Amino acid sequence: MSNPHEALALARLYREGRRYWSTDDGQAHWRAERACLGPICESLHGGHSLELGMGPSLTDMSPIRHNIRWAPTAELSEHASSLVCPLDALALPDECLHLVIVHHLLEVVAEPHRLLQEAARVTADDGCLIVLGWMPLGITGLSRLSPGRRNRLPWRGHWRTPGKLGDWLAFVDFRVERVDYCGFHLPGSLPNNAALETLGRRHNVPLGDSYIIRARRRSRLAQSQRPRLRLQGTLGGGALGHATRVGSPTPEPSRRTTEVE
Repeated sequence: MSNPHEALALARLYREGRRYWSTDDGQAHWRAERACLGPICESLHGGHSLELGMGPSLTDMSPIRHNIRWAPTAELSEHASSLVCPLDALALPDECLHLVIVHHLLEVVAEPHRLLQEAARVTADDGCLIVLGWMPLGITGLSRLSPGRRNRLPWRGHWRTPGKLGDWLAFVDFRVERVDYCGFHLPGSLPNNAALETLGRRHNVPLGDSYIIRARRRSRLAQSQRPRLRLQGTLGGGALGHATRVGSPTPEPSRRTTEVE
């Protein structure tokens, strides 16, 4: 994503995403997703995690205390240690993170396959890759049929089923451990009904607005030594390979020719 026009488009998308997640609808969905993600994060351990998304952080309950937040530009970063780089060339070494979260980006980015490949690349062998997406068959998914909504978040983009993303994950050598659904509500209401949410999550009904895919790398016959991520103070260039203080230039990525259909 070295093209300046693509970088500007991503920055505009990021701003639009921030606006959506600050609305009542966005906040209600964020709370439902955070509650569903909590038990998953609480069971994880490791040194570092990465969140790729446009909403507020979802991992404050995680035992993994060092969480890296991504931003498309230095101007839009929230912290001095934010990872500022293109989504198709994450400025991190291979297999260095114990938790990577992709939050509602695969629906709207220009190259979702490349983003998933990069997220998989930086996830450690014993780490967890989590993808949150919009469920096409949920109430919000069906409301996309309303005229005018398809051009605005969250209704814009390509909504894919967990089965489809399971195929994509298999391509990057990951297996789906579990799919959870959340964001249950009646038409015309927000997902803030605790009884309905509890019932839907208890039976894991695939009719929630969101799904959470938990995936891990497939077992390997020969394990290779992975790079260690060493941090001293804020994120310095030497600690993360190609990355990164905020605003550091990112080297031109080597383009892979393989694409997932």
